[in-house]
Order: sequence, then structure tokens, then C-alpha cells
Amino acid sequence: MNQQQIEFDRALIQRYDGKGPRYTSYPTADRFGAMAPEDYLGRLSQRQVGAVCQPLSLYFHIPFCDTICYYCACNKVITKDRSRAERYLDYLEREMDLQCEALEGKAVVKQLHFGGGTPTFLSDAQFERLMAAIRQRFELAPDGEFSIEIDPRKVSVATVELLARLGLNRMSVGVQDFDPDVQRAVNRVQSEAETRAVIDAARAAGFRSINLDLIYGLPLQTPERVRDTLARVIDIRPERVALYNYAHLPERFPPQRRIDEQALPSPEAKLDILQASIDQLLAAGYVYIGMDHFALPTDELAIAQRHGRLHRNFQGYSTHADCDLMAFGASAIGKVGAAYVQNHRTVDEYYATLDAGTLPVTRGIVLKPDDLMRRAVIQSLMCQFELVFQPFEIAYLVDFSSYFAEELRRLRELEADGLVEVDDDRITVTAKGRLLVRSVAMVFDRYLGVAATSARYSKLI
Repeated sequence: MNQQQIEFDRALIQRYDGKGPRYTSYPTADRFGAMAPEDYLGRLSQRQVGAVCQPLSLYFHIPFCDTICYYCACNKVITKDRSRAERYLDYLEREMDLQCEALEGKAVVKQLHFGGGTPTFLSDAQFERLMAAIRQRFELAPDGEFSIEIDPRKVSVATVELLARLGLNRMSVGVQDFDPDVQRAVNRVQSEAETRAVIDAARAAGFRSINLDLIYGLPLQTPERVRDTLARVIDIRPERVALYNYAHLPERFPPQRRIDEQALPSPEAKLDILQASIDQLLAAGYVYIGMDHFALPTDELAIAQRHGRLHRNFQGYSTHADCDLMAFGASAIGKVGAAYVQNHRTVDEYYATLDAGTLPVTRGIVLKPDDLMRRAVIQSLMCQFELVFQPFEIAYLVDFSSYFAEELRRLRELEADGLVEVDDDRITVTAKGRLLVRSVAMVFDRYLGVAATSARYSKLI
């Protein structure tokens, strides 16, 4: 089967369109419990031991935005006071110092990502300060992937050029929709011209990869309007396109209460939009990576998938499967060895903990051997659409068919519906099942069997 083949089976999608985790981690973040900062520091110090020492990835959460997008579900602070970023940088440096005390020397960083909020809420001078602080404490690999999320409304050509000089080489640009009526309905008015200006500047400055974020299911969207947006996106020709499903959860995310629910497309219309969008992207030469992501065949994500090296983490799909992740800032989630760790969510809690001289770690989980194996199984299904038993049997010293006998029994039900093919030595997600791969992965999620909390999760489609 063609690795990127995908088949849109509307009846199957409607039958399985429940809720489920996105599996940016396993166990998922809603399963985290209390974790002490010293436990995390112990994990960091252990990564120095011989073969245990993995390459390093860094994530910095910049929570500030100066305007609110009504659809947004990110952990953010809305403010026009730019001085707040200066204070936040003070605390980021304190947190870096506390974490780096557990490391020996300057660790080599292969991956760096700035998310938010809006990372370019920082001024040019503030961003120079932050990058200098990072380079003072870490060694950025010459061939590393260093990326940033961009709101084109807030970035000048000069800032893009500065980001390139500071070493950033990948960019994720928020678009959502180019239709002006849709933009007004979600309070994000953004012209195609200013979006193109940022992307043109990034390419001229040497950025290696551009991703465009789109959302389907927004108010006033129709298949025709989204088709027009996608035609413009395809003309821009980004290396990657993310097409996210809008999850309307106003009870959890208060800004969404400003969206007119009567203007949201019906479930049938959303499926029409999704089907037409997939057809349009595939016809334009993009390949389906998984979940919401598409890439050009020459992009590193598509190459990694073909070679079996694709990985999934808190920033989505990644080409670096072997990195420990150190995370900084309010609500940031890291992964070191067999543990996940998350900081306090609010900026005030984050500041108060650091003022007390303590890392702002509040939650996390240490993975048991069963968790590690299930994480690897779910990664394989989500990233490669296939799972071969023998490598897991060698790595984890189990008989796969015996250990997962109940899961394989449940997979037979999905096989009868055409989502998977189960053989004696492997599981293959079919072309029809790829859009519903989360349903397949959920079979192996032990925590869902213990206590399902589906209300916390987004719709599968």
C-alpha cells in the first residue's frame, strides 16, 4: 500500500466520530499527577549517564497576545503591555538556570521551538536577549531544527530577517481562513498580502520550511469558501499544511462564547469541507502525514514517514524521535527519559514558585514499563500506520500476541469495519482507517479502560 494513501469513507467516519486523545503524549496529559521539582531534577541528572543521554529538544512557551482570537484554546495572556514580556524573560532565565544546574556543561540542542500565545509578542531586542540567554546555557547544533509560531499581523520583514540571523530556520504561520467574513466572525482579520509578505521574507532569509495552520469548522465557513482559501494556500506552496478541526468548547474556553453557534457549519457540512479539502491538497501534490497534517513529498516529515522515523510530540509530528524535551515557561510540558513534567499553568503561579527559588514544576508522570511499551505501540500506529510485532518483542521481551490478546480481540471489530488489517505478525491501518487512526490507537490506551474521560477530548474528526 502507498504510504500516503488515504480514502475518505463518510459512513465509516460518521460511525466512529466520537471523542479521543490526540496522543501528543502517552499517557495523555490529563493522566498527570503531582510531581515534585526535585524528582524532575533527578531525572535531568540521570540523562547524563552514558547511553541514557539523548539529544536535547527545547520548548519555550510565550503566553502573551495583544488581541484575542475567539476560537483559541491555548494557554495565553491577553495584554498590550509589552513590558510584561521583559519580566517574563527574567523568569525564563531563572528557570533555565535551575534546570541547567542538573546538567553537566552545555548540552547540545537539536530542536528548539517557540510557541504560545504569540512568541513574536517579544520585541526584536527581547528576542535577541532570549536567544543570547539560550546560547549562553546550551549548544545549538549546526544542523538543528529551530522553529517559531508566527502571527503575520504582528511581524515585520525586519523581524523575520532578525529571526533568521539568530538561527531560526522553520516557521509555522497562523492563517485559519482567508475569507474576510470568517475572519471577522473569529476576530482575526488578516490579509493574504501580509501573510505572503512574511512568508516571502522568510524564504528570502533562508528559512528551510514553512507550515501554514488552517482550521475547518469555523463560523460562516462553507466548502466553497474553504476551497478558495486552500487554492491561495496551495499557490503559496508551503512545505507543510495543518488542517485542524475546530473544537467548539465554550464551557472550557471562555473566548469561544463570543462565537455565534448558529453560524457554525453543521456536522454534514464539516465533513463536506474536510473531504473536499483532502482531495484538493492531495491533487496539489501534498501527501497525508496523519491526523491534521499534510506535507510535500520532499519535506522532511514525508521523508521521515517513508523511512519509518516519524515521531509525535507536544508540537505535533516531528522528525526527531530520540530527543529529551526540556520545557520552559508557564504551562510548558517536557519529557525526560521515562517521565513527563508540566509547569504551573498561570503566569502568577509560575513567578511565585521561581521567587521561592524552586522550579515551577507541578504535575507529571513517571512511565512504567507497560506505559513505555504502549507509548511505542501508539507512536507506531499514529506515525507509520503500521505496527510490526517482532521489534516490540525484542525490545520489551514479550510475546506481542499474548500480551495484547484483549487489544487484538477488540481490533477484530475494527477490522470488520475496514479500519485495520490484523495479521499474525503486524497491524496495518487501512486507507479508510487513516483518518480514524486515533480510534485504532485508543484500543491500546490502558487508561481509557480504567476511567474514560471523553468529555475532555476533542472530536476525532
